[in-house]
Amino acid sequence: MTLYEVALKVATKSFFTELTRRFPSMSVFIWCNRENDVVEIVVRAPDEYPLVMEEIRALPFMGVIEEITDDRRLYLNVHECHCMKHDTIVRHIGKLDILNIFPNMIENGWTYHRLIVFRHKDLEELLTRFEKWDWFYKILRKVPFDGFVASSLTLSADALFSGLTEKQMEAILVAHRHGYYNLPRDSDVKTIAAKEKVPRTTFQEHLSKAENKLLTALLPNIKLFYHASPERRKSLRVKRSHSLIPLSRQLAR
Repeated sequence: MTLYEVALKVATKSFFTELTRRFPSMSVFIWCNRENDVVEIVVRAPDEYPLVMEEIRALPFMGVIEEITDDRRLYLNVHECHCMKHDTIVRHIGKLDILNIFPNMIENGWTYHRLIVFRHKDLEELLTRFEKWDWFYKILRKVPFDGFVASSLTLSADALFSGLTEKQMEAILVAHRHGYYNLPRDSDVKTIAAKEKVPRTTFQEHLSKAENKLLTALLPNIKLFYHASPERRKSLRVKRSHSLIPLSRQLAR
C-alpha cells in the first residue's frame, strides 16, 4: 500500500478565517485531541494585536489562558473541542482513512492541512465533500510518503529546536553540564558565566531565550494533557512505556 503526504489549503467561512482576512499579520495554529482545542494566535503587527484580542475576548467560548508579550504577540487558549460538533474540515477528514497532522494553520483566510493518505479514493472523497460544501481548495503538494508515520505524529526535534540559535543551544547544554537544572541547583548563572569566561548578562540572555522558546513549543502538548480527564491521564501513566504513541493520539483514545 502506497501512502501519500498531501498538503492543501481550504477556504471556508469561520470566525478565524474571516479574522485572518481582515488582519493579514495574524496566524492561527490549532491542535485538537477530540476533547479540547489548543489555539495559539500570533499577531506580528503591534497595531493589529489589540484589535484582534478585542474580538477574540468578545467570544463566549474563548477564554484567555496565556498571553505573552515580547518580540511577537502570542495568545494561547484551551476550550472544548468544536471539530466534531460541526461540519468542519477536521470532522470530514476524521470520517475517512486519512490522518490529519496537527497543528492546522490559518492565514489570510486559508486553513492549511498536512495529511497522510492511506487510500487514494479517500482523498477523492474528501475533495468531493469540499466541493459539496462549496469550500474552495488548492492542493499544494502530493507526494508518496517515505517517512515513518510514528515520527510524523510525535513532537519532532524540528518543532522543538529549530527556533533556537547556536548560542541558545550552547547555553542550555552548558547550564545542564554545570548542574543548573539539578534540584537543588549545583550552580547559578553568575558562577557558570565566570567559569566559561563569558559575560553574565550575555549568558543569561541566551539561556532565558532558549528556555522561553522550548516552553512555547511544548506548551500546547502540556495544555492538552492538563485538560484531559483524570481517567484519561491515569490511563496514560499506565501506558507510559509506549513512548512512540504521541500525546495527541493517546488523549484522543
